[in-house]
Amino acid sequence: MSVTTQWIEIDSAEGKFGAYLAIPHTQKGPGIVLIQEIFGVNEHIRSVAEQYAADGYLVIAPDLFWRSGHRIELTYDEAGWKRAVELMNATDVGKAQKDIELAIDALKAQPGLDGGIASIGYCFGGLLSYHTAANGLVDVAIAYYGGGIQNQLDRADEIEVPLLMHFGEQDSHIPLEAVEKIAERFDNNDNVEIVVYPEAEHGFNCSHRDSYNQRAAAEAHGNTLIFLGMEL
Repeated sequence: MSVTTQWIEIDSAEGKFGAYLAIPHTQKGPGIVLIQEIFGVNEHIRSVAEQYAADGYLVIAPDLFWRSGHRIELTYDEAGWKRAVELMNATDVGKAQKDIELAIDALKAQPGLDGGIASIGYCFGGLLSYHTAANGLVDVAIAYYGGGIQNQLDRADEIEVPLLMHFGEQDSHIPLEAVEKIAERFDNNDNVEIVVYPEAEHGFNCSHRDSYNQRAAAEAHGNTLIFLGMEL
């Protein structure tokens, strides 16, 4: 794959933390801050960063679990799930948002940045992408199966940028009732688009998981690229 990747260090008030940076072969393009699942910036998230870099975007994926350990990356087995939930519960969402903001600043400092910046988040990262949009930190936001968005709809009026949300019809973590609640809240907002993928489970985009759904993943990626092309 003709992309350049590296880990970089970002300074924060609490210390340095890492972020995975993927640059397209053209060395320039719009930006994406890629927000991890609860499994860290693992092999899957790095491959997603590289995929979007191959699509022509400068991508940065900050390590949001750095306060709990250096570059934690987990697998999707039982032990990985247990540790992932512990890390998610230990994460201060406010501090994670500050880390994302610093990662966006690092992306803006890249000489090849040419265009706006989008946030794309998966699972826990989907919720954080929603908050990133509400905080006005990006020009476009995308959330894949963002758990808990239905409980944060008090922030809906703060979202003034285009927002695309992907959900699986068979998601065992996010019931359709929750998706319907979100859809109803944004019914009058033409900037918000929601797509539900038939027969798709939670984590349908991740080929490292048993819940991977190739068709839904391909359609969602295509929809995401179209959305970015139109809105970013």
